[in-house]
Parts: sequence; C-alpha cells; structure tokens
Amino acid sequence: MYKWALIVILSVFVIGCDSNEVGDVSLGMFTTKDVKLNHFKDPIITGVTCHVASIEANLSLSDPSDSSIACRQTGPITKEMIAKIDMSDSGEVIFKKSKSVLFKSMKIRRVFDKENQTLMYLSYSTKETSGSFKHSLSTVPLWGTKAFSLQGEAN
Repeated sequence: MYKWALIVILSVFVIGCDSNEVGDVSLGMFTTKDVKLNHFKDPIITGVTCHVASIEANLSLSDPSDSSIACRQTGPITKEMIAKIDMSDSGEVIFKKSKSVLFKSMKIRRVFDKENQTLMYLSYSTKETSGSFKHSLSTVPLWGTKAFSLQGEAN
C-alpha cells in the first residue's frame, strides 16, 4: 500500500518538473493550484522567445484553461527563417501541452501577418470552459530585423 502511495507522490513531482519552467507561484496555502511560468523558443524563428503563464492544479485530472503569453525578439530573425514558416491564415502549432486526461490541451500557434510584417503567437485552450475558449495573443513585429521587407519587395 505504501509503495503505491510513494509511486503516486513521486509521479506528481516528476510530472511537475519541466525543463522549460522558470517560475512557480503558489496561489495560497489551502489550494493545490499554482501558476507555472514557462519559456520556449520558436522552433523555426529561433530569435523569438515566448513566456507562458498557466494554472496547474496538482492532484487534479484537469487544469484550468486560462493562460497568458508574451513573446519577444531575443535574437536574430532572418528572411530565411520567415521563408520556412507556414504562411496560411491559420498558421501552425509550434507548442502543445496536455491540460487534462480528457483531451484538453493548451496550444501555441504562430500566424504571420504579412501586411504588417508581424509574427502573432496565439495561446489557446482546445476545450470550451464556461461558454468560452480561453485564449491570449502576443505579437513580435519584424521592424528593425533582417527579416523586415517593404511592402513592394519580394521576400
């Protein structure tokens, strides 16, 4: 019996350990919910780093859907990088994290706004909560980078 309890407790700690976690803020003494702060680099646009804050409920089968995202230029962004991304209106998923055992996940999607020369990063939940799909948006303008091009120029 104690063996299984130890395995469950260790599993919670191992699952909670995230190599890209930069902060963990408790929401109080009488709750198992924490705000986890994570970072990740865009896998193609490596000059962009995003920070995501999301609620994690330890010992729960489902985490709340709320999240917040902030992305900034932290290195070079080149035209070659921009040429490799999905230019469709829906962009592409660049990060995904499970938030429930029942198919709920948080995704980060990159969409390129060609007209305004801006990368948009959308954080969203894949399951409706309280009549709404929770989402957050951050943008990274290409102005001042090697990837910026004037409207008439070819990329």
